[in-house]
Amino acid sequence: MIFLQSYCEANSSISHTWVDKGISPCFYFTLVPTILLTIAFFLGTLHCIFYRKYGTTMEPKFIPRSRLYGFQLSLSVLLLLQFLSGMVWQAATARELPGYVVLYGCFSALGWAWAIALLRVERRRALVMDRTRGHSAALLLFWALAFSAENLAFVSWYSPRWWWGMENNQQQVQFALWLMRYVCTGLLFFIGLKAPGLPRRPYMLLINEDERDVENSGQSLLGRGEENQSTWQGFTKKVCLLVPYMWPRNNIILQLLVVFCLGLLGIERVINVFVPIYYKNIVNELTDGSSWRTLATTVCIYVLLKFLQGGGAGASGFVSNLRSFFWIRVQQYTNRVVQVRLFAHLHSLSLRWHLGRKTGDVLRSIDRGTSSINSLLSYIVFSIFPTIADIVISIIYFITYFNAWFGLIVFICMALYLTLTIIITEWRTKYRRDMNKQDNNAKSKAVDSLLNFETVKYYNAENYEAERFEGAILKYQASEWKAQASLAFLNQTQNLIIGSGLLAGSLLCAYFVTEGKFQVGDFVLFGTYIIQLYTPLNWFGTYYRMIQNSFIDMESMFKLFEEDEEVKDEVNAVNLLYKLGKVEFENVYFSYMDGKEILKDVSFTVPPGHTVALVGPSGSGKSTIIRLLFRFYNIQGGCIRIDGQDISKVKQTSLRAHIGVVPQDTVLFNDTIRDNIRYGRVSASDQEVDEAAVAADIHDQIMAFPEGYDTQVGERGLKLSGGEKQRVAIARTILKAPQIILLDEATSALDTQTERNIQASLTKVCANRTTVVVAHRLSTIIGADQILVINEGRIAERGRHEELLLKGGLYTDMWMNQQQAQDSDSSSDTEAKDRKSEKLQPPSTSSGHHGN
Repeated sequence: MIFLQSYCEANSSISHTWVDKGISPCFYFTLVPTILLTIAFFLGTLHCIFYRKYGTTMEPKFIPRSRLYGFQLSLSVLLLLQFLSGMVWQAATARELPGYVVLYGCFSALGWAWAIALLRVERRRALVMDRTRGHSAALLLFWALAFSAENLAFVSWYSPRWWWGMENNQQQVQFALWLMRYVCTGLLFFIGLKAPGLPRRPYMLLINEDERDVENSGQSLLGRGEENQSTWQGFTKKVCLLVPYMWPRNNIILQLLVVFCLGLLGIERVINVFVPIYYKNIVNELTDGSSWRTLATTVCIYVLLKFLQGGGAGASGFVSNLRSFFWIRVQQYTNRVVQVRLFAHLHSLSLRWHLGRKTGDVLRSIDRGTSSINSLLSYIVFSIFPTIADIVISIIYFITYFNAWFGLIVFICMALYLTLTIIITEWRTKYRRDMNKQDNNAKSKAVDSLLNFETVKYYNAENYEAERFEGAILKYQASEWKAQASLAFLNQTQNLIIGSGLLAGSLLCAYFVTEGKFQVGDFVLFGTYIIQLYTPLNWFGTYYRMIQNSFIDMESMFKLFEEDEEVKDEVNAVNLLYKLGKVEFENVYFSYMDGKEILKDVSFTVPPGHTVALVGPSGSGKSTIIRLLFRFYNIQGGCIRIDGQDISKVKQTSLRAHIGVVPQDTVLFNDTIRDNIRYGRVSASDQEVDEAAVAADIHDQIMAFPEGYDTQVGERGLKLSGGEKQRVAIARTILKAPQIILLDEATSALDTQTERNIQASLTKVCANRTTVVVAHRLSTIIGADQILVINEGRIAERGRHEELLLKGGLYTDMWMNQQQAQDSDSSSDTEAKDRKSEKLQPPSTSSGHHGN
């Protein structure tokens, strides 16, 4: 029969907290379940009241099905059963059962039962005004304290009253039960940060979201919510993208630099341990009256260590500066590789993506993304890991050379600090993300307005643009205030925890000095070590926030990396084998978006060396044919061939090497005329550039400029006229010397005389080359070998100019309309000249008139 001996064991009292080199089991197993049950009961009750009063039952379709949630619930149930079974086992095996064992088992079981109830309430109900995601603070705090409490067992490592010795079966079973509790509570805390059983987005946003918007965006209702998702979402995927930039492959020197810097990092950790120890030795030698030689040696060693460590808080020492110096090359390598790969990836994306992009937004994403990668690597490798190592070393050192109370104080401060830092920082993530969004929006408006400077001037919209930009800045500053205010709250919370730990440890150490258990040097050692520890710990929250901010800043850049290439080379793609230049379109179907076909069953052939002209109303699909031949897009049906080879089966670079394009709107680089022409073939010599300019009939105009070929053309070539830009584009195409030429309404925006001059240059370029011309003015394609009339995505008519006129169809109507417009313009010009001459001629007088 089991008897309750007393509340505590023999020769023990609940008032004795430290017994036999460890925490008193009676004190520990009374305090821990009481605190946990109090939190679970009071905070949990408030939690349930709020959820019942201000919450609503979630529809089943919005509740994510997660195996991880099932695992989370199973762990909670396992812990509940463990406390009950542990209490039953001790009652069955022990002759006399202390009262605290019964209290520990009952209170712990009640606390975990209440936590399971809270978990299920959150699973089924949602707060109507909830703007965040994840578990409530009550559950997170409960799990965090439960895990911290199990870690406190390490403080009693040397105590015979605990199970570490495992001298008998009872201690072995207790150790197994503790190990189960340790693993389960740790898993529950870290899984709780992810909250797998709850929707990724606030519930009210989900139920108000339009299903069509969800389908068009390609995301499910349970997909990631960009505003409220954790920055650690997809952490593994982000790290996998970063791995190639962390280690400089194929560069032995940089790899040795990385290893050397890591070695210096280890040396810094050793120095941090010995600096306060030697400071303690100096104080003890001064108070003990040691010899001058001994004292001088200790002081010199201390100063040397301090020189290697650094002069004070935030001051880098010799080792740190040396490491930073050697890390520069590694950082530059990472920066260069990221920018080059992203730049190349953007150029590999389709025309569809580039037509829809916002240039300012993309540039800001690239700038912040590349800089954040360097920050991320630096913070993780040289800040987070060293700080964690210093914390672990300090706890071990204080427990070993002082006593367990100091290790306990440091551990509690660390646990509270890290837990609250993670919770508060995760909460304020949405403010930082919204601030970035508003920043991108403001910069996009500024870039867009400056690029359209002329349009702004045309409509006197300077004030409107300034007000619009100011409005974007005000929205950014509102988000910035929220981010900065939440940061100040986090800093105050961290300072409160650090100050409390420093006060408790200093008072305890001072007490032991007055009792004669410690020397004065021990107090100095504690103060020096703890301040040295708290300095990087105070920055730990900053490092965590910076890492989180780096992930936020990289999100836009990762999205750019994740953009799929719409037009890709096939795995077994070969180079285009050019023979004669025969172009064939066979039953081609194409649409820019589902449900609206642009081309419908288009078939035609361009024999080698012939010219085919495409005409028709605007939006009929003429320019689309040019883009498909250049393979800016993939077709949905049919086939496009060059010399019998399907262009979707050959490499894009080899296809485009044989095609030259003179677009309707020529955009030049902000560079010299010579370099803009040389862009057609970057390896061309200056003489070849001059010859291309002569062939395009622009050489004389270039030489008339003060700086000749070194003349800067300005942003998008705005310093040149339309005719000059078009001739530079023609010269660029001549220099490329392609076998197939595509002209996309190359002269439609020019005046008649300039058009005639450029048309002559184009005739020279297209001689004996396969040519496809998109024309607006029919007079420019009279001599084409074949004219295709495109209407509503189909070939309505085909034939030579004379043949199409005889048919009297759509082409004839277009021709007559243009002729009438030209005649009307000509008559208007004639009448204007006549009126002008009449005004200049003096009035005539008649002598016969006066005679009457």
